[in-house]
This record gives sequence, C-alpha cells and structure tokens, in this order.
Amino acid sequence: MAKIEEGMEVCDSCEVHENLLKIVNEKMPEETELYDLAELFKVFGDSTRMRILFVLFEAEVCVCDLAEALNMTQSAISHQLRILKQNKLVKSRREGKSVFYSLADDHVRTIVDQGREHIEEDLY
Repeated sequence: MAKIEEGMEVCDSCEVHENLLKIVNEKMPEETELYDLAELFKVFGDSTRMRILFVLFEAEVCVCDLAEALNMTQSAISHQLRILKQNKLVKSRREGKSVFYSLADDHVRTIVDQGREHIEEDLY
C-alpha cells in the first residue's frame, strides 16, 4: 500500500477485482432510492427537529406543548413539524380544535437510537 496523505492509502497495483465489483453493482440500490435515503438523513441533520423527536418519544403533544417545552415559537415548531410530517417521521390527529403530533412509527425511534449508539461507541 502506498500512502497519499496521513491516514489514507491507495493500492500499489491497480488490479480491478471484477468479482467484487459484480457483487457491489448487484447490491447497489437505484439512484432514486439513494437520493431518497440521503434526503431522509438530511431531516435528522437539524437539532431542532431532533429535539422535537425526543419530546415525541415521550408523549403525543400539540404545537403549544412543543413550543413551551422547547422554548420556541409555535410558528417555528410548525415549520419543523411540516418537514417531519412530509418525511413521514411524525403523524398528526385532530381532536376538536387541537392537533396532536406523535411519532409515525417505531422506525423513527430505532433510527435515532442506532445513531446514538454509533456516536457513543467513540466515547468508550
């Protein structure tokens, strides 16, 4: 192996491993699926949306409750909820004049829990 910069290495020979490339190409998702997956992970890239999800891990709440819990305006919360809902991470239900929000399904908690496990691995 030849070093090109600290921590990075390249092969000394440029032998292409056709059998490996065939397997990789067969398993590679379609470009549209990769795009959708990248877009989903972008949603998790905002700390306000993460804070909202952590509140929703504990209870179904209305915008008023979220705004109070996170010390934010209802307008700011509504904007973030719209993004979370468009990406199917939260759902809503109407009760009279109030709208209550909750996690769309258990996958949301699983994604966040696995992310937390991953970042905590480096701490220990």
